[in-house]
Amino acid sequence: MEIISIILILAVFAALVFSLYRLGSKHVKFSKRVFIALALGIIFGAAIQLIFAPDSVVTTTAIDWISIVGSGYVHFLQMLIIPLIFVSIVGAFTKIEETKNLGKISGSVLGTLLGTTAIAAFIGWGSVILFNLDGAQFTQGAAETARIEALTLKQTEVTGLTIPGQILNFIPTNIFQDLAGLRSTSTIAIVIFSAFVGIAYMGIKKKQPEQASLFKSGLDVIHAIVMRIVTLVLRLTPYGILALMTKMMATSSYQAIVNLGLFVVASYAALIVVLLVHSLILAAAGVNPIAYFKKAFPVLSFAFTARSSAGALPLNVETQTKALGVDDASANFSASFGLSIGQNGCAGVYPAMLATIVAPTLGIDVTSIGFVLTLILVVTISSFGVAGVGGGATFAALIVLGALNLPVTIAGLVISVEPVIDMMRTMTNVNDSMVAGVVSSRAIGQFDSSVLNDGNAIIDGDAI
Repeated sequence: MEIISIILILAVFAALVFSLYRLGSKHVKFSKRVFIALALGIIFGAAIQLIFAPDSVVTTTAIDWISIVGSGYVHFLQMLIIPLIFVSIVGAFTKIEETKNLGKISGSVLGTLLGTTAIAAFIGWGSVILFNLDGAQFTQGAAETARIEALTLKQTEVTGLTIPGQILNFIPTNIFQDLAGLRSTSTIAIVIFSAFVGIAYMGIKKKQPEQASLFKSGLDVIHAIVMRIVTLVLRLTPYGILALMTKMMATSSYQAIVNLGLFVVASYAALIVVLLVHSLILAAAGVNPIAYFKKAFPVLSFAFTARSSAGALPLNVETQTKALGVDDASANFSASFGLSIGQNGCAGVYPAMLATIVAPTLGIDVTSIGFVLTLILVVTISSFGVAGVGGGATFAALIVLGALNLPVTIAGLVISVEPVIDMMRTMTNVNDSMVAGVVSSRAIGQFDSSVLNDGNAIIDGDAI
């Protein structure tokens, strides 16, 4: 009977996948297909849990097979991170028309990313205080216990690493090791290496223009190939979302989600406030926030459902340049840097909230100015090197909790609601990088407001 039930579940899943394929063949908009997949996954997963229970043999076995699609999609996104960062950052240098703009672009992008991360950390702290979150309210079950054990082992990667040590750890010593992603800071190391390659290109461009032109032509070819691979992977998004949401709904403990409901509400409230801060920054830069969010909605909705800043990178750059009016160099810099530096949701709000929740259990006064300033500083510095795919927020939390000598237990206790919160966190991360692009483009005087105000200049991902 169990085997029949498993086969039936897989048959239904296959039918849903086929229905999404048919929608694509009929040229239904990409964003609509993603949201349809999201809805189908929620309904299908909830039905599995209702009928078979989350810990039954039928559910666990069926979800194990379904995860081939969901986890496989995530693995493909992770595969893209390093090549995407390299070609995007080096490509950004080849698009800089004047050398003097390099300092303005990098300064504006990094300043916006890190500045908003500091603000996000403060907002995360404030949300915990406002909602009076207490670590003692969180329950610990079998899943939480297993998660805590895994995090305790993983924390050994950052144990004893001081803030200066963290900064030094960003610098690559073996670029091939980082290209293989063998270090926890490989992402930021590739960013640094790519920046050196770009700067070297600009130097050669002045002294040996023919070689520079040849390098740029080769890079353009590689960029085109990488982007084509990205397109192929992104075409799998509806199926990946369907599988991931099915797994989440089928295996999640609804009671645990109810128990952690206040934490979810506090997290979303903090992230919404961060988006409001982004709106104020846009307004200060002379950009209408309403017009901006209308144009940015397709890529933000993709980030929300896919939960991957890296996966959103192509749409991020395309939206900035073709729908918002940002110049190519600023768009590539901000989108690429935003994958590993200053993610407001995963590396700002989230670790700040966890640290503020757990600190009182050790007798620390979280309302003291010393704690708040230390928290903001540690969170901001630790925001370097957080990969833009699932798991980055956990790594950022481990670094912050470790630097503040706080237990990692709290990160394991919220495992039940991680996927729910991660959707909003990822959307906030992507929006922050886009705001950085707008600010940078404004700073160098190359922002084209006519594109922003053009109602026909909209990116929906239909090219996928």
